Amino acid sequence: MMISRRLIRIKIVQVLYAYFTDDNSSIEKSDKELTQSIKKAYDLYHYLILLIVNVADYANERIEIARNKNLPTHEDLNPNTRFVNNKVIAQLRNNTQFEAYIAATKLSWVENPELIKKLYLKVTESDYYKIYMASDTNNYEADKKLIIDILSNELEEWDFFYQLLEEQSIYWNDDIEFVISMIIKTIERFKELAQAPALMALYKNDEDRTFGKTLLHKVILKHQHYREMIDKYTKNWELDRIAVLDVLIMEVALAEMLEFPGIPIKVTLNEYIDIARFYSTQKSNEFVNGILDKILIDLRKENKIVKTGRGLLGEPTIQA
Repeated sequence: MMISRRLIRIKIVQVLYAYFTDDNSSIEKSDKELTQSIKKAYDLYHYLILLIVNVADYANERIEIARNKNLPTHEDLNPNTRFVNNKVIAQLRNNTQFEAYIAATKLSWVENPELIKKLYLKVTESDYYKIYMASDTNNYEADKKLIIDILSNELEEWDFFYQLLEEQSIYWNDDIEFVISMIIKTIERFKELAQAPALMALYKNDEDRTFGKTLLHKVILKHQHYREMIDKYTKNWELDRIAVLDVLIMEVALAEMLEFPGIPIKVTLNEYIDIARFYSTQKSNEFVNGILDKILIDLRKENKIVKTGRGLLGEPTIQA
């Protein structure tokens, strides 16, 4: 699947932050926001695949222009076509699932020729590209490695690229690193003899599809209850001076611990501590971890933690 529960959790925190800071918010509006945010991440997955294909197309156009010069050189007439004939790019270009999605969403880089050119130059100036083009080994695994190298080295932390994406969608900049990792996982699964290797589905299953919406609703509907629980364990802190995002992350973590019996406590804690580390203040992960641990101890004493199936993993064994 393309959308992991980690990404869903992050997007829920973002949507809830907007909900609690917007006087005109509603559950319906937040539902739409969450759905749209997840859909845009899937759009970006296809959009970045299209970018790789378009860079290869641009390389081919340059070869054709050179061939048709009035006085072409020997190199112009006998170009190195290894990149433009990359077998993985051919698989992506001819993938009917990919073509259908691009056609339906009308995703296109046609308005951004400067990005295509800049990325082409970045790639062709890299050592890994020069080694690839000069190598005597011309096989599928080398073709696959080149695409992974491009994705791993050229897009993240490229300000020009981030700025361009931000202009197109407010959702995309936070998703770039995750989406690139998903494309790399997709490419790693490709096989040479497969005419149309499968791209990732949006969700793994129906449970993942409903997880986000259910968790979002639980936090909104029981917001006051969770807020009071957190307040009880932060008596030495002024709650309004604690980072708003820290409180919100703890609310979502409590909702998941209490309302999703199939998710192990350890998974929930690790996920939201990591989210606090990356999205809130410098010491947020330690603070969130400490408060949630205190709350969890009492919830267990009060038998309010009920886990079943996989959710029992890591739970303390009750002695007879």
